Amino acid sequence: MKVQLAVAAALAGIIAVAPIALAHHSFAAEFDGTKPVRLVGKLTRIEWTNPHSYLYLDVEIQGKVSNWGCESGAPGALSRRGFKKGDIKLGDTLVVDGYLAKDGSHLIDARRVTLPDGRSIYGGSEGDGGPGDPGSQKKQ
Repeated sequence: MKVQLAVAAALAGIIAVAPIALAHHSFAAEFDGTKPVRLVGKLTRIEWTNPHSYLYLDVEIQGKVSNWGCESGAPGALSRRGFKKGDIKLGDTLVVDGYLAKDGSHLIDARRVTLPDGRSIYGGSEGDGGPGDPGSQKKQ
């Protein structure tokens, strides 16, 4: 009985942590540093979550509108860089410079986000090793 209880507790712990482990990844695991892209679009959704925040934009490309996800750093990291959730609202036009997902999906790694007021914010996850990562430029 004690063994079964221990096994059940261990499985519950693994199941609880698995989504977090899958959600956090390095830049190179999902994005292609040789494929830069600039998206200009209307903000349709904001997910201000850990370990990555997501902005979703309706982007018109060759007359067709598609919804794109823009993966960014954690809310705390973005806040320290001067970017708070209240700085943008649904319907705002944003410019996002980043890198395409390796799988060809409508997802980019948002390295720079230009806000409606003209400010540009570094949007990447510090320490992920992607292009322009301030963490990779620190002296050791």
